[in-house]
Amino acid sequence: MAIRIFITGGTFDKEYNELNGQLYFKDTHMSDLLEMGRNKAAVEIRTLMMVDSLEMTDEDRELIVYQCNNADENQIVITHGTDTMAETARVLAEKVKNKTVVLTGAMIPIKFGSSDGLFNLGSALAFAQTLPAGVYVAMNGRYFNWDNVRKNKQTGVFEEVK
Repeated sequence: MAIRIFITGGTFDKEYNELNGQLYFKDTHMSDLLEMGRNKAAVEIRTLMMVDSLEMTDEDRELIVYQCNNADENQIVITHGTDTMAETARVLAEKVKNKTVVLTGAMIPIKFGSSDGLFNLGSALAFAQTLPAGVYVAMNGRYFNWDNVRKNKQTGVFEEVK
């Protein structure tokens, strides 16, 4: 069975406006990333929203929960902004059962060329295929259980809560 990929936005899919210097959303880059990474795993992609995670609402998180619970696939990767990824993971862990859900993102937009996003996506796809049912965050080659992860705002690195 395929891995379901849900797109929610975040830095992963942001673009840079050269005129005003702001980041914005246009389209997801997921298909290009999968091709660039030479992905051979069967995937089904669906864009749920394109929002910065700081602007994600409770209703947005409920939509993600609904889509996960109603997906035919049991292995799910969600691209998500890093600032509130742990919060969404908590909500998913409370409401999604018997599926392996892996949230991932990027600290630098894919369009910048030196993004960590491609590596994080590959890691998330691998973790989704190998980890048992549960909710996880995958960043920088590591995975974290949903209840033992935070983004260190000083270093910009995900770490265990300890």
